[in-house]
Parts: sequence; C-alpha cells; structure tokens
Amino acid sequence: MAQKAAFFVLNEENTPHHTGFDARLAEIIMPRIAALGFELVRVRVLGRERPTVQIMADRADGTQITIEDCEQISHQIGAVLDVEDIVPGAWTLEVSSAGIDRPLTRPKDWNRFSGHLAKVEMAIPTIDGRKRFSGIVLGAKDGIGRLKLEDGSEVEITLNDVKSARLILTDALIEATAGPPETQ
Repeated sequence: MAQKAAFFVLNEENTPHHTGFDARLAEIIMPRIAALGFELVRVRVLGRERPTVQIMADRADGTQITIEDCEQISHQIGAVLDVEDIVPGAWTLEVSSAGIDRPLTRPKDWNRFSGHLAKVEMAIPTIDGRKRFSGIVLGAKDGIGRLKLEDGSEVEITLNDVKSARLILTDALIEATAGPPETQ
C-alpha cells in the first residue's frame, strides 16, 4: 500500500507563543508533530531534578485527539528528544489533548473560542497597570487579542505579552465542544 506524503503549514495563526527553553523545544517539536497531522498547542518543562516535558496537541483536521494519537506523538517526540539531547539527564514526557478548559496560546485559539469566558495573565502590567483580566474572548488579529470585560469595556492585549490565557469551564463551553449527537 502506497503512503501519501504529509504536508503541513506553520503560520502565525496556528503557532503558539513560547519563550526561553520552551521556545527551543517548540521549534523542534512543531514540524515533527505537524508531519504526523497534529498541531502543537503548548509545550512546557516543569521541575528540575527529573523534569517533565508536557506537550498539549490538537489534531490538524479539528477532530478530537485520541489516546492512540497521544501515544503516536509520545513515541515520535520521545525519540527526537533522546537524539537531540536537549533536555539534560533523566526526564518524563507527558502528551495530552488541550482539554475543554484549554490554554489559549495561538491566535487560532482566540478566534475559535470567541464568545467564551477566559482568564488572562500578562507577563508585564499593561492597561492601567493590570496584569490579570477575565472576560469574553472576542478574537485575535495581527498579534492582538481582544476581551470584553464584565463592566462591558473591551481591552486589546498583545499576545506576545501573555503569560497565560485559559478558557473557563462553563456550560456553554461544554456544549460548544461536545461532539455531534449520536444518531440511533
């Protein structure tokens, strides 16, 4: 059976923002999982003695990621990290879906989950010296994310200055991310 070549496109819309060591890992991981049909949502290294490399991924086709998908990514990336030897010493690899209350790391996430509640923490104080915001996601364009706050005002946030952004679990989010109803 002939295999089809895997093609992937990395662009600003589906590239997560990382800094420091996480950014170096993301550069290594992104093209490899893209070739497998996945998109990197976030990579993070936690701990010092025996660090844990956490990878969150989505399927590029938008369908739900499976345990088998996580295993496939784990085998591929585990081998790459061993060969590249970028994480010194012993380490643990964890691969998962981004989940329902997922981080918003890419402009694509801000646009996909427009209309849903999120919490954002900035790396540096921004508007009126604030670092934390909670509100309805209004989307993103040209590196700027927009939120509608509880008081009705809207704020624009430079995505590269976001320390963390995460959806808040609500009934509306659960309903929006549920798969199609089963037919009987």
